[in-house]
Amino acid sequence: MPVQQHTVTTIAVLGAGTMGHGIAQVAATSGFRTALFDVDAGQLERARERIAKNLQVAIEKGKLTPADEERALQHFDTTTDLKEAVAAADLIIEAVPERVELKEEAFRQCALHAPASAIFASNTSSLSITALAAATDRPGRVIGMHFFNPPYIIALLEIVKAEQTTPETLAAIRGVGEQMGRTMVEVADSPGFATSRLGVVLALEAMRMLEQGVASAADIDTAIELGYRHPMGPLKLTDLIGLDVRLNIADYLYEELGGDQYKAPQLLRRLVRAGKLGRKSGEGFYRYDG
Repeated sequence: MPVQQHTVTTIAVLGAGTMGHGIAQVAATSGFRTALFDVDAGQLERARERIAKNLQVAIEKGKLTPADEERALQHFDTTTDLKEAVAAADLIIEAVPERVELKEEAFRQCALHAPASAIFASNTSSLSITALAAATDRPGRVIGMHFFNPPYIIALLEIVKAEQTTPETLAAIRGVGEQMGRTMVEVADSPGFATSRLGVVLALEAMRMLEQGVASAADIDTAIELGYRHPMGPLKLTDLIGLDVRLNIADYLYEELGGDQYKAPQLLRRLVRAGKLGRKSGEGFYRYDG
């Protein structure tokens, strides 16, 4: 018997940071009516500026037309009012910081204002979707939608099924992914899923090699980029993601799975303590000007 499709036309994205504004851009350019929520009006203004710049770059590269840009901006709005953001949403995607208590609270607040039929999706790269689902009023309509940075360039979408996720919810999210032009992989809920579990091991080993003086950061990254055809080396990628985010994921996986491969090197801890978090702070394994 075919699974009944839940139609998604309106999406709310929670959090206007690195991932949130990118997810909102993808949603709007894919034809979804999109609301981007953040408590910080300044963050929302910066998100608008980034999206406008990204759309201009896409036009210059021939990937979008001016008409596409106009349609996307017509579909897109920002707000500091959570009720306004989620009141008509068919799908709510949270992209708040990688702390389970923040994500649970975000979903609890959404439940006060969102339609009963709305699907709750988390962009977490490692936390338990099953635990997040259990903390909501709609566990069957909770799922993981793990986008990759930057979402408007990297087309991969990792769909994570909670123990409670219904076939109808999964079918709806696969439909959203198709409309967004995503290449989807579907995984069961497990610490780190597939991508973070593999990616963190490579990144932490690269850090240990740097710590031990095996090679420079640039040479380690070049070896992976050219030898294994990765578009970005593990240390550059960590700078892009954020060293604090990598550390949080590593600590979570070490606690959940054990194994020295998930034990964060002291080098990573020292850099995070020093506030050297990667691109967002101007320095991580590399230095960034401007």
